[in-house]
Amino acid sequence: MQADTTNIILTHEQIQHKIRRIAYQIYESNVNEKEIVIAGIAENGYIFAQRLKKILENISSIKVILCQVTMDKKSPHNTVKTSLKEIDYQNKSIVLTDDVLNSGTALIYGVKHFLNVPLIRFKTAVLVNRNHKKYPIKADFKGISLSTSLHEHVSVEFDKEDRAFLK
Repeated sequence: MQADTTNIILTHEQIQHKIRRIAYQIYESNVNEKEIVIAGIAENGYIFAQRLKKILENISSIKVILCQVTMDKKSPHNTVKTSLKEIDYQNKSIVLTDDVLNSGTALIYGVKHFLNVPLIRFKTAVLVNRNHKKYPIKADFKGISLSTSLHEHVSVEFDKEDRAFLK
């Protein structure tokens, strides 16, 4: 029998605090904007985006437009789709969000998709940043950075008792 090696790395309260702090950082970097787009990578990245939107609307007068980004994460080349048309985010500030930055594959292909049109600013936000990137991508806003081994796995569960796990 194998022992359960699951460790909670962020509790519900810690996740709420980190999301709030990231929302303030996004606001500070977009203080002169009238509206911004928060594009969340499905599934958990979009939930993260929804929570950021709610806080940003409470702390600022910036209009937040949500965008869901879908892709085949195992084979993302040419599979990235967004719930907005290019015209809807052209010449706007965008924040691309995901729950965990592992290899950077999802973020790099997400970034690539949005670069087809002129933008005012482009930033990335993740709740958990791991240090095993395959691509040269960084998170501009991050909740927590972890140095983990390659065989460990980080997962985030967004529900009434949000948690981030390290397995």
